[in-house]
Amino acid sequence: MSTSQDPQKKPIRLDKWLWAARFYRTRAIAKQMIDGGKIFYNGQRTKSGKAVSIGDIIKIRQGFEEKEVTVVALADKRSDATFAQTLYQESKQSIETREKNALARKQGILLSPASVTKPDKKQRRKLREFKERI
Repeated sequence: MSTSQDPQKKPIRLDKWLWAARFYRTRAIAKQMIDGGKIFYNGQRTKSGKAVSIGDIIKIRQGFEEKEVTVVALADKRSDATFAQTLYQESKQSIETREKNALARKQGILLSPASVTKPDKKQRRKLREFKERI
């Protein structure tokens, strides 16, 4: 649990901070997500070695969810989840957007359940025609 809020301590890499804040299970996965463009640091794509500082805004895409968090504290070692939650603060707009998207996904699944049988030849033809018009 070493928090480094002193500017004299060595800077913490972005991939290491994401790992310590428990957004990703391993640093390797965090690095892959950064390199894959799933992480935006102050509105821009970045490299995994970027030094994180307090007050920076990080946008994280994980599956269907997109979180926008502000760095509140720095840590270079992984600890329990309650400590990890003190390292960042998610914006209210981000929370509202995630809740709306989750509700929309749930309603979409309920409104169009998966078919029990495969479409027949006529239905496939209609589907193909519909997709080509779009």
